[in-house]
Amino acid sequence: MSDSNGSSALTRTKLTLLEGIALIVGANIGAGVLSLAYGAKNAGWPVLVFWVVVAGVLTTISMLYVAETTLRTNKTLQLSGLAEKYVGNLGSWLIFLSVAVNALGALVAYTSGSGQILAELFGIPNMLGSFLFFIPAVGVIWLGLKAAGVAEKFITFGMLFLVVLLVVASIIGPGLKVDYLTFYNPKFAIPVFSLTVFSFLAQYIVPELSRGYSKEDIKNLPRAISIGMLITGVLLALVPMAALGLTGPEKVTEVVTIAWADALGSWAFFTANGFALLAMLTSFWALGQSYFTNIIDRFKFPSETNKKYRAIALAIVAVPPFLLAYSGFVGFVDALSIAGAFAGIMMAIVPVMMLNKSRKINEREPEWTCGKLAHPVIQTLIIVLYTGAGVYTLLGVFNVLPKGW
Repeated sequence: MSDSNGSSALTRTKLTLLEGIALIVGANIGAGVLSLAYGAKNAGWPVLVFWVVVAGVLTTISMLYVAETTLRTNKTLQLSGLAEKYVGNLGSWLIFLSVAVNALGALVAYTSGSGQILAELFGIPNMLGSFLFFIPAVGVIWLGLKAAGVAEKFITFGMLFLVVLLVVASIIGPGLKVDYLTFYNPKFAIPVFSLTVFSFLAQYIVPELSRGYSKEDIKNLPRAISIGMLITGVLLALVPMAALGLTGPEKVTEVVTIAWADALGSWAFFTANGFALLAMLTSFWALGQSYFTNIIDRFKFPSETNKKYRAIALAIVAVPPFLLAYSGFVGFVDALSIAGAFAGIMMAIVPVMMLNKSRKINEREPEWTCGKLAHPVIQTLIIVLYTGAGVYTLLGVFNVLPKGW
């Protein structure tokens, strides 16, 4: 991939493989992993693991479709820009709406969740806690992609250390009850799928990653996606395993760290909440950065580096989540579920359409392709599963079907 950005407003930034993996893991491990145990308490852990594997594999393939599409395109574009080029103006607005809704749903959850945790740790008002969280959260987005990549790398490793410590302590300390982990009820399987889909948030940052790798190291793009998604899948299975196995489905809380801390003792209270804050922070950076550049791309701002336009884009990213988080409008898991349903449908259909069209146009010869992963059977499976789960979730939210938690 050339260093020219084809007269795009977005600039190129060099990333290492490790920074790419950290961006993927950081984006994925946020509110989703903290709500999975609660969201899956009626369906059971085996059902959750099944969906983590299915959703993880299909989402990874969908991300590789987006990666190949960016490599077939001369100009540096975000998802909404790619959709406009290959699917048309309606597709572009739908994908931008998907990015916006998904980012907003997650950022609202992180804003309220961080406020709750800091209030619990330091005895301060929730709103002040959220405001303190916003200082590093918004500051790194302002500094740009390279700053986000470097910050993600350090914070993600800290987060991984804390979560491994908690999981090991759960197993060798009080121990996990086999009964809690072998129970399952397939009746609640479908809503768990949509919650799992939403836990893989990194689809939106693939174009961000692709502008971080030049022609010489472009193979790091599919590697970063695949390794980052594998690490994510393991964590999405381990965290709920430790939480459900320790406390049982009856006692698991909506943000899992609270129940975890109660069961393991006071040291775990600080460790678990530290993990939760880092998880929310890394995800806020990755999603906020992606949303930020999608705004610049979609509204055709003249330059990513112009301070006036950066300030406008950052205000659009940061202000609404704060206002919505304190409006008392939606619950934590419901916010994730509604956003995940809509975004899941969009992100199932549009990447398939973009890949197929970009292959027909073939604007430039890509350095890497998806190969057999782009088989029509796999593309159809992605569209059917994601669309079905999205529709089910929306029906659940409006009480037409059971929600699952």
